[in-house]
Amino acid sequence: MPTAVQEAHAAHTTTGPGTVRVGDMTLGEGPPAVIGGAPGGADATSRPMGRWLSLRGHHGARDARRALTEERARWRGPLLVEPFSAADLPAIGDLADGVIVGAAWMQDFRLVRAAARLGLPMVVQRGPGATAQEWLAIVDYCAAEGNDRVVLCECGDRTRGAEHALNLGLMRAVRARSGRPVLVHLGTDAGLAGAAVAAGADGVLLAPEAGEETVAAAVEATALAAAVTVPTARRAAPRTVADARAQIDRVDAALAVLLERRAELAGVVQRLKPVGGFAGRDMERERRLVAAMARRAPRLGEARLARIMNAVIEAGLELAEQDRRRGTGR
Repeated sequence: MPTAVQEAHAAHTTTGPGTVRVGDMTLGEGPPAVIGGAPGGADATSRPMGRWLSLRGHHGARDARRALTEERARWRGPLLVEPFSAADLPAIGDLADGVIVGAAWMQDFRLVRAAARLGLPMVVQRGPGATAQEWLAIVDYCAAEGNDRVVLCECGDRTRGAEHALNLGLMRAVRARSGRPVLVHLGTDAGLAGAAVAAGADGVLLAPEAGEETVAAAVEATALAAAVTVPTARRAAPRTVADARAQIDRVDAALAVLLERRAELAGVVQRLKPVGGFAGRDMERERRLVAAMARRAPRLGEARLARIMNAVIEAGLELAEQDRRRGTGR
């Protein structure tokens, strides 16, 4: 008989292709997820979307049901749990929203199959040195148990310094090949959060002990990367006018971020140039800029891009002049 958590999950798993629902968090569409880390913070926009708990570090000495009950008292949102052994699975099935197959257990096929039979969403971490084929084979094991709600998670390979080097290229290739959501495990360092999302990740996994500042940094970096890169990196063909307009809205949002940043940098140039403003325009450089852009956007061509960039440059110059007069140049 399914548990209350499993019934609630089953009632809320109607998502589009390539998406997986974990509690009220959808992986594979919408904003990139930040999972793990401290749940505190006054600003809800800087909090993680989900939490995860690992029972592996206790080597079976900690009672899984008690640990999950304590975690549930602290966190009401989506909760994923990494078991130490199959003995932890009944408690996970009763109290968690998803199960994590840790990198160390990726090829423990009995544990993978037993976890899949819970019917909960699964996050499968790539084991050190595992190939794309070996990683994706775990998806087949889960499917054989009737569970197709699988999310992949890149954890990196061990280096000589005992650190883990993330393979974002492999992550991107596996996402394209499988069509499944992919996370990237960052540990306690949010420094690569933006790069992970820019490479195609649907979210990042932070260590449970990651502090509030790390979580806030990851949330900010993933949101910015998603706004700027995802609308252009993922070119899903729209099937309706509404879909097309929604994609246009996302591209426009990315344009707004980029235009604001360009204007900011142009303002710096105006302050540093001997002759700034409209009188200091370098028309030859602008022509080279347009020609280079035309090579990246051949359908628009140089003539159209010249008109667009002239408007962009003039708007930046006007803003720089306005800031100069107000004494607010940055």
